[in-house]
Amino acid sequence: MSICMIAHRGYSSVYPPNTELAFRMAARHGSGGAETDIRRTIDGVYVCSHDSEVRFADGTELRIEESAFAALTEKPLRNNVSDDEVYLCTLRRYLEVMRDNNMVCFIELKGPFTDEQVKEVFDIAAQVYDLKQCILQSFRFENLLKARAQFPELPLMWTYGCSESHYERCFEHGFSIDADRVVVTQQMVKDFHDHGLAVGVWTVNDEAELARIRALDVDYIESDVF
Repeated sequence: MSICMIAHRGYSSVYPPNTELAFRMAARHGSGGAETDIRRTIDGVYVCSHDSEVRFADGTELRIEESAFAALTEKPLRNNVSDDEVYLCTLRRYLEVMRDNNMVCFIELKGPFTDEQVKEVFDIAAQVYDLKQCILQSFRFENLLKARAQFPELPLMWTYGCSESHYERCFEHGFSIDADRVVVTQQMVKDFHDHGLAVGVWTVNDEAELARIRALDVDYIESDVF
């Protein structure tokens, strides 16, 4: 199996991250998939944002979990990377772009999610796209446990950084791993592959580092540029 390149927050080195434009341009760029981070508004809409606040072009900002979707989409977002006017993107719209371009979805839950909210995310994905093309991720292991209890057969992936340890606990629950490039090792890749699980690596933006990670025979590589 060839390595699948995943556009980190869309084609985010050229277009504003986690926006519909970044996702559409990732498809045009030739990425095999795109990663996004999702949060829930106070009125229950799932939106794409790494940060807990939305920052607008006029310099104001709103906290996502404390704000209604209408208020969060009333004004264009701050855009420091291109001249485009962009607005907050919903999970549903992200999935539509991924579906229309036959791309893999990395969907990272930011912050704690309840059982009901995890189910809502899967329900939206099932309505819009093929769940087998959607890989739910989280730094929070408990979010993945909630997902596994409800969806025992679907792909789940632990987002694994420098502060984490004991990746072996993934094997009990059938979680793949999306590891920081500085902590991924050949042994880690072998351990996951021996359990029939996938390995992703984030975020690789240097050509020499890309070559090193490719040589580890990982399954996915997230990048802002490649």
